[in-house]
Amino acid sequence: MEKSHAYNHFHTQVKPALISKLEEFRLLGYKEVSESGLWEFLLKKKWKKVKEEIRLYEIIDDILSVKVSDYISFTTIEMYKNNDFNLEDENEWKELLK
Repeated sequence: MEKSHAYNHFHTQVKPALISKLEEFRLLGYKEVSESGLWEFLLKKKWKKVKEEIRLYEIIDDILSVKVSDYISFTTIEMYKNNDFNLEDENEWKELLK
């Protein structure tokens, strides 16, 4: 988790909203989503541009409006960014295209 993000001080205040969103994800069958993963998504994607005077209700609204598809797309892209593929290696191409 990024320590320097301007909204990190809201984390403990909005924990009930995070838990509520995680319960919604679990009801939809996404049991592997963690609180830290959801928070990271919010910091890196939803709150990429920091508003100077954001209100607590805006933070909560952002959390409760997260769509499963947006979260899954973000985590998929992050996974590919973090993995180093050598696309010149024929075996890695075969593995990637399975």
